[in-house]
Amino acid sequence: QVQLVESGGGLVQRGGSPRLSCSASGRTFSTYAMGWFRQAPGKEREFVAAISWNGGNTYYADSVKGRFNFSRDNAKNTMYLEMNNLKPEDTAVYYCAAASRILFSASYADRDSYDYWGQGTQVTVSS
Repeated sequence: QVQLVESGGGLVQRGGSPRLSCSASGRTFSTYAMGWFRQAPGKEREFVAAISWNGGNTYYADSVKGRFNFSRDNAKNTMYLEMNNLKPEDTAVYYCAAASRILFSASYADRDSYDYWGQGTQVTVSS
């Protein structure tokens, strides 16, 4: 069992660069692929970024590629989403997620690939 807790959200000005964190409990965290998803009001939850169990591979949605950076520190059971040059359309609740199974590249962006989810943290970008 893995429990995930996000932090670092809040009200951010356009162009701002906050960092979200996701802390995980559970001894097997270091073997899990991890992902970030987001959900804006009235929209479906969408893929933002993902990282392989050892941090060797990262994947990004086109909308955030070049602006967001996903990293993990398995020794601290924590992963980070560095967000740069935020835009109003980045406003959403951001969720971290963990996948206990081995994922193929195409699976990282699929919500159904993930077994555990955090409660989410709100990021609001003011224009």
